[in-house]
Amino acid sequence: MSKNNHQSVVDSEQSDVCTIDNAPNATLNHAPDRTLSHDLSEAPIGVFDSGIGGLSVYLHLAQQLPAERYLYYADTKHVPYGNRDSQDIKDLTLTAVQWLYEQGCKLIVIACNSASAHALTIARECYPQIPIVGLVPALKPAVLGSRSGRVAVMATKATLEGTLLNQVIAEIAEPNHIAVSKYFNPELVPWVEAGMPIISPTAIRLRQKLQQLADDDIDYLVLGCTHYPFFKEFLLQEIREQKLPITVVDSGQAIAARVRSLLIEKRMLAASDKTGMDNPLRLYTSKYDDNLGQVIERLLGKQVNIQYVA
Repeated sequence: MSKNNHQSVVDSEQSDVCTIDNAPNATLNHAPDRTLSHDLSEAPIGVFDSGIGGLSVYLHLAQQLPAERYLYYADTKHVPYGNRDSQDIKDLTLTAVQWLYEQGCKLIVIACNSASAHALTIARECYPQIPIVGLVPALKPAVLGSRSGRVAVMATKATLEGTLLNQVIAEIAEPNHIAVSKYFNPELVPWVEAGMPIISPTAIRLRQKLQQLADDDIDYLVLGCTHYPFFKEFLLQEIREQKLPITVVDSGQAIAARVRSLLIEKRMLAASDKTGMDNPLRLYTSKYDDNLGQVIERLLGKQVNIQYVA
């Protein structure tokens, strides 16, 4: 794959909105004329994140859809997206979506809350030929389940300020008179990738934050970053030990259920006899990193062959 192809974003009918504005060496081509009319049951599901946090979504997908093949693309060259401006996030997301589309993916999951918050709508407009599923923090079940009337969302700055979350707050939380608190801690993602040592300043602050949330009468905590489900068990253990009345929710299970529903609807579900295949996951990143394999092995509990895309 050439660098120009990797960095070009296109749409045959809406090229004015599907152009990368900020990416270097960006070119405007025409998207491959591919329809979903033929059998795509054996094609892979594309999963994209700015980094490797989206592997938490992959784990949910693999659990609910074990017969599928997965192509995961991590834009590690530009991670994190959470601190970038909206246009930059759109450009990078469209680049990744195009690449997954060109690899023949039958469905794409934007497993990045920041990318979904700023680029899901335009990605669907630019690629109407393929189903694209995005992430929204699981605020709705928190709102519907809350008895205290107060819930919290823990996420990146981009997600907390993005359109999708604030639309859900306006349409779901506010009509139900639920107050939503937002929490951002830039230390959490590095902590996850370092193996989540329980004796660390980040872990101590996270324990303290749980107590503060309980003191503020918050009864639901929504994990709004794909890295965060990896420390969900840590949170649950602390909640049990401190006897805090807090329920923790994340979006992964609901996303996997949505993907399954779409595959069935479009008759693209892989045959069940493919369950247990030797290599169901292919993982690509945009930047070489000596330590990345070790981090992924810690998160997945197994080694994965990583291929680098220039």
